[in-house]
Amino acid sequence: MYASLNLGSGVADDLGAVRRNRDILGARFGVPIAFLHQVHSARVAGVDAPPEAGELAVAEADAAITARTDVGLAALVADCVPVLLAGEHVVAAVHAGRRGLLSGVLTATLASMAERGSPARYASIGPSICGSCYEVPEQMRAEVARVLPAASSTTSWGTPALDLAAGLRAQLAQAGVDAVEHHRLCTLEDTRFFSYRRDGVTGRFAGVIARRG
Repeated sequence: MYASLNLGSGVADDLGAVRRNRDILGARFGVPIAFLHQVHSARVAGVDAPPEAGELAVAEADAAITARTDVGLAALVADCVPVLLAGEHVVAAVHAGRRGLLSGVLTATLASMAERGSPARYASIGPSICGSCYEVPEQMRAEVARVLPAASSTTSWGTPALDLAAGLRAQLAQAGVDAVEHHRLCTLEDTRFFSYRRDGVTGRFAGVIARRG
């Protein structure tokens, strides 16, 4: 199910409305949801307690990881890729844009899960801007392709592009994560989703994961 609830606190929306939307989301999952102040980094934050009531961000990072069953984790996006990971005892939520992909946010999260004794066994890649729509300068495509060739793409109109989800799938395969679910929905093309590229000032939706007891 998809709904246009803005969950982002940094997009000039009323913060009271954002908190109410997050409460609706938490009620659906049955646990409070921890959100991050995302900065396109490779930082991974451990979430060791549920967020306090009304707390907008539990850490400045672009991935969250927890072994707890009384809190959910969210990755906010509006064209970037939300990646949800699950191991035997740990779950993680990753916000992966171009800079995060290049800086290694996914690989850092996978390493953090392994260090906790619970390597990722399953991954879900959420809706994001697709490789046929994410137009970039040729120099930028070449820069990313040097690090991750699988992310190189071409738009449907023949110009340089990036396919971030393809790059993330390649990283997951390299890490040995074979159970990967990919929701192949383009946020720019599908108006059910917020898209920064399409709309400029817009909201944020989220990929959310919670570990069950």
